[in-house]
Amino acid sequence: MSKRIIAIGGGELKCRETLKIDEYIAAEAKKAAGERRACGLFVPTASHDCMPYYNTFHKIYTGLFDVKTDVALTVNREIDLEKLRSKFEKADFLYVGGGDTVFMIEQWKKTGMAELIREAYERGVLLCGLSAGAICWFEDMYSDSVIEGEYSMYRGLGWLKGKISPHYNERMLDFDEIVRYNQYCAWGLENCAALEIVDGEPVRSIPGGSGKVWLLDGRDGETVKKTEF
Repeated sequence: MSKRIIAIGGGELKCRETLKIDEYIAAEAKKAAGERRACGLFVPTASHDCMPYYNTFHKIYTGLFDVKTDVALTVNREIDLEKLRSKFEKADFLYVGGGDTVFMIEQWKKTGMAELIREAYERGVLLCGLSAGAICWFEDMYSDSVIEGEYSMYRGLGWLKGKISPHYNERMLDFDEIVRYNQYCAWGLENCAALEIVDGEPVRSIPGGSGKVWLLDGRDGETVKKTEF
């Protein structure tokens, strides 16, 4: 089975700003489910398990796309890992919500959630995520997780090679300077745009509106060359 990730740069799910991307995800989940009703598992760790966030996900994916949904909760509660595992085994896709990326990764590692997600990924379950849920898979990610409003590079899970910033249309000037100064190559994901990665290789962008996906090259140390992907 191919290992697939859909990384969404940003956008408000409740305002249906990413609806075209959500429609694509739902269609892919239905293909995977075949004759079964497709199931999506929402992972809201980055928002400290915010239930209104899950309710929004449910309204979109069940109300509009007839996908069954469930939620994986680990914050401030006792965790039954086997019960969680059963939820992962039923899912046709995982959707990781936005929020505090560094907290999310630490929580996943502490609770065993990281292994459950990794197992799902290895067996071909589609991983999707927005903002924090988009960048966590990469080696390095641009985030303000530690101090709100102060952006820095942090280590991600490292399942995908490279460096990445979500909300690139909002953080362009600062991120470009980091890319140029450090002579990086990196990804810039704008709001309402997504990058699909298959078996570790970026294969396509998924437009959800006016947003774009950019491949940034600052290796000459003078300028940042930008290629729309």
